[in-house]
Parts: sequence; structure tokens; C-alpha cells
Amino acid sequence: MTNATTTTTTNPPWVNKPKLSSLRRMGCSWNHLSLSPQKPSSQELRLKINCSAQSVLHFPKQSSAPPTVPTSNSTAITTISCPKEEAKPKADSCFSGGGWNLLQRVAAAALDAVEGKLTEHELEHPLPRTADPRVQIAGNFAPVPEQPVCHALPVAGKIPECINGVYVRNGANPHFEPVAGHHFFDGDGMVHAVQFKNGAASYACRFTETQRLVQEKALGRPVFPKAIGELHGHSGIARLMLFYARGIFGLLDHSNGTGVANAGLVYFNNRLLAMSEDDIPYHVSVTPSGDLKTVERYDFDGQLKSTMIAHPKLDPVSGELFALSYDVIQKPYLKYFRFSKTGKKSPDVEIPVPDPTMMHDFAITERFFIVPDQQVVFKISEMIRGGSPVVYDKNKVSRFGVLNKYAKDASEMKWVEVPDCFCFHLWNAWEEPETDEIVVIGSCMTPPDSIFNECDEGLKSVLSEIRLNLKTGKSTRKPIIQNPSEEVNLEAGMVNRNKLGRKTRYAYLAIAEPWPKVSGFAKVDLFTGEVKKFIYGDEKYGGEPLFLPRNSDSDAEDDGYILAFVHDEKTWKSELQIVNSQTLHLEATVKLPSRVPYGFHGTFITATDLSTQAV
Repeated sequence: MTNATTTTTTNPPWVNKPKLSSLRRMGCSWNHLSLSPQKPSSQELRLKINCSAQSVLHFPKQSSAPPTVPTSNSTAITTISCPKEEAKPKADSCFSGGGWNLLQRVAAAALDAVEGKLTEHELEHPLPRTADPRVQIAGNFAPVPEQPVCHALPVAGKIPECINGVYVRNGANPHFEPVAGHHFFDGDGMVHAVQFKNGAASYACRFTETQRLVQEKALGRPVFPKAIGELHGHSGIARLMLFYARGIFGLLDHSNGTGVANAGLVYFNNRLLAMSEDDIPYHVSVTPSGDLKTVERYDFDGQLKSTMIAHPKLDPVSGELFALSYDVIQKPYLKYFRFSKTGKKSPDVEIPVPDPTMMHDFAITERFFIVPDQQVVFKISEMIRGGSPVVYDKNKVSRFGVLNKYAKDASEMKWVEVPDCFCFHLWNAWEEPETDEIVVIGSCMTPPDSIFNECDEGLKSVLSEIRLNLKTGKSTRKPIIQNPSEEVNLEAGMVNRNKLGRKTRYAYLAIAEPWPKVSGFAKVDLFTGEVKKFIYGDEKYGGEPLFLPRNSDSDAEDDGYILAFVHDEKTWKSELQIVNSQTLHLEATVKLPSRVPYGFHGTFITATDLSTQAV
């Protein structure tokens, strides 16, 4: 056994650092970069983009502008018992160059040389903040190495007796140092897990071993294009063509997905699934000791043939899982499907949308599913003109589509316009039959594309109630918090998931201030607009608050606890805070053996569910 201490560094602790161009010259945009004196025609470029973009383009979620790293030396946490890390088997040599023939070696050398010149050319121009790694992964947004499971963690206070199981949270954690543009969403998926057993806690974090990551580790450097940080303008087109060429020569394989699995987590059909909307899910198992292990890229026994968004909805009554898949290149741009409680997939339902649109989230009620068709769209042709393929279409009118959850086609779908509305996340929805309305709760974000494209306007995220009248086809929208003194940016959170799709009174949402950091969470009364805030502490910041019900049949909707990873930017230590969701009293703080970066979404798996986990 060895002892674990917290290690603080001023630079990201890259697991393997590629010997490529220095980041020192990096700064802002390459939108008008020309790769050659003579431009190819728009038709030629569009053809080449479509060939390669189909297998790599994805556009996940959240924002940037993180802090700088403190220069103080690290401080050790109380000694914690941790096992030695076991040596991992080496990746298949077929993608490490060991099995390449002469033609492949020549092709690899030529493509590497082209990529080197391309990167050198890119770095002659300053990068926008939304693609500058010095901004995107600075401070506690920076990556960490894997942490094998550590037991008997120090606890201040008492862990509630009802908390038995494992809290898992996903996040973006680049395995390799970026060599050019990088957005926070581009990082490789890493799952952080805190397991609770009989009042004690353990911690581990592991990369999700995606096909993308496995191949890059074998090659010793990043080779898959980064959808947000790199795929802009002509340089983005060039990177897609390089990626496509490497596939043609067998230097890498993108037939088994290109996703990073860094966004969402859901426990369904005895499996923990890690997801990002650029791929199908990955099955990750929680070992009896509390460690994590990637099992496989999971296609639901061959049933899932397309990507799946990172926010599927688990119906708490039927046990079914509802999901969407969107395509940014070819029709159908949007498909809807569901899985039975035992994992049997329904046929796809094609949803008619005129253009490829960002569909990061959606909502369900007891009878319907609700999909937002909003103003952030994908226009690959913008890359030909030197811009970003993620576009805010000011001429488009946002609308919400409503369809029966068990419809076999979209012929009876009703669309209701909701002008000037962009909700990155929807927290819940329910039916109000007496008025023929669907009530949707979401955070309306302005400017809509500020997460992806640089802009001078400050981001606002307003918790809103949207009413869709199915009889009149009209909508209303209003901020839930009416008191101007209580207004705050609210993003990332949830309602009681045992009541998803049903009328709920409370939502627990991250206070995204100072943006993009999270200073605490708010418990919002969705009926009255009353706000109760819990602040993590002086210079302490966290992420998504997870609401954990005390038990599934509690009479009180808010009877439970809030779990949240929190990082102290003064001491450079991380912890897990457990807060009573009725009183907002801090019940316990679990001290963690290593830093936990700010991340995305999580879930809780009970000890009972873990006991029936598929392996």
C-alpha cells in the first residue's frame, strides 16, 4: 500500500506529452487562413468536407474563460490509503505504427509533415478565447491524471446513513496537450467516482477508454480533429482532410466511433453509460472496490446504429429510456427512439426539421416528448467561407415540437413557436390538461452561441417557464425569478428525478457566477419564484448539484441531499460537499486525495442497483 497526497502543478499534468509545436505563440482566430494561393471551388471543398466530416463532427456543451492557476506550492491532505496502480496492457500495435507496411509509413510521414506545417501556420494567428487552450483549460479546468481508488477518506461531519452507493460525474479531461485550438468540450471523457459504504467514502477517477483515446494513446499523440477547437475555417477543412486521408491509408480507424464520452452519465438496464452526442454510449463498470473500468462501446446488442445525445431521459414510472440522435451532414437530421426497461430499442422516428440544428437536450412528460428546434444551427458551408460551422441564425424562429412518446411516426407532431428562445438544457416538463398546455422549465441563454463563438456580450442564463398551448398553437415565456435583486445565472442541475416528466415544485441549479465558474447552487421554487442559495465558500467553486432523494417513496419532493464536487482555489484542494436539500445545512464534507476539475453531468447509483450491475 502507498500513501496518496494532493499534487498541485502550474501546468496541466499531461499523461503523455507529444513533442509538437510550443503553445507560447498562441493567441486568436485563424478564420481567414488560406492554405494555398489558389482556392478550390466551393463545390470541391463541400464534397471533401462531407466525406470526412460525417465521421467526426460533433458539437457538445458548456463554456470557458477559466482562472489562472495559483503559484503556491501544493499542500498535502491527510494521508489516505491507496493501492498501487497496476500496469495496464499495451494498446494494439496495429495503430501504433508497429504493423505498418512501407506505403503506410511513407503516407504517415507525409501526412505528419503536412499537419506540422498546418499547425505552424495556424499558430501564426491569435486564437479566439473559445479555442485558446490557455483560456479553456487553465486553472481548475485543467486536466488531471487518473487516480486509482483511495479508501477511508477523511470526512468532516457525518455522511447520512441513507447514502449508500456511488456518485459518479463526467467531465472533459484532455489526455494529450493541445497543439492548436482546443475548446473545453473537446477533452477526453473522465469519470470521477465517490463510493459510500456504511458511512465511509472512497474516490477514484478514470478515463473512459473510447476508441478515439485508445488509438491516440497507441500513436502517442492526438490525431482526431477537435470538433469545436479546431474545425473552423479553411484550417478546419484541412484537418478533416488529413483525418480522412489517415483513414484511407489505414493509419487510424474511425469506423468504430470518434466520440469522447465526456458529457452525460445514466444508469440504465444495469449499466452505467458515459455519453457525448458525437457517438454511441460507452459502458463503464464500477468495481466492488469502487474503481472504474471501461467495458465496451455499447450499441445495445447491435440495436443502436446512430449516435445518441448525452441527455437521454429515464422515465421514473415505466423505466424506459428516451433519446434523440442528430446528424449535422445528411438527412434525416433528427431521429427519436426509446428503449424498453429491458433494453429493447424501438424503431427510429424521423423528426422533420429543415436544417441540422443543435439538439443538446429535450424533455418528456407522462404522454409526450418535447424537442426544441432553436436558432443555433450547423452550416458546414461556413467553413468554406472561413468561419465556424456553428451558427446563430437570427432569422430563424425557435419552436418546440410535441409528439406522443409512443408515436410510430411524426405525422401528428405539433410545433409551437417560442420566439428568441435558446435553452441549452431543459430541466423538466409536465402536462396541464385543464388548459391544454405543456409546461417546460429551462434556462434561456443569450447570446445563444456564446459558448462556441467569441462575442463581446456577457452571457445570461435565465430560468424560465415556457407554456405551449396545444389547442391554440401559441406560447408564453416568463422568467421564474421575478425579483430583480434575486436574478442570477442558473445552469446545470436537475429536479427530483423520481418525478421527471411530472409536475415538480423545486429545481436545484448551479449558480454560474462569476461565469463560467459556479459559486454555489440555488433551490428554486418553480411555483413562487422563491430562491434559496447555498454558497460553497470563499474562493470555492463547483459544478452541477446532484439531488439525491432520501428514498424513492418520500412524501416530500425536496426530502434528500445535494451532492457537489467543490474546489478550493486558495488551498488548491478538492472535496465533496453533502447538503441537506430541505434546510440547506452542510451535513458532511469528504476530503478528496486529488484535484477534481470542473466538469459536466453526473448521477447516483444505489448500492442495490450496483449489486445487479452487468459486467
